[in-house]
Amino acid sequence: MFPVARAARSLVARGIQHTAVRQAHRKHEPSFHDKYGTLVLLGGATMFTTVWGYVLTKLNLEWGFSPVGRITPTEWRE
Repeated sequence: MFPVARAARSLVARGIQHTAVRQAHRKHEPSFHDKYGTLVLLGGATMFTTVWGYVLTKLNLEWGFSPVGRITPTEWRE
């Protein structure tokens, strides 16, 4: 192997080893997503379900395959 290639390989290997050792000794601190990620996801899913449940129950649609001729306008209230 050429001396330049051997030196480059050893530098790369040494850099990778140095990075691995530095990261192994560092204390992992939980981020916002580690702490609250699941809670935020569940809150959003609950809010989504609640809002769409309310909207779909208040539309007063007659459910069926084809709404043609089934949906009639309601009387105007003054």
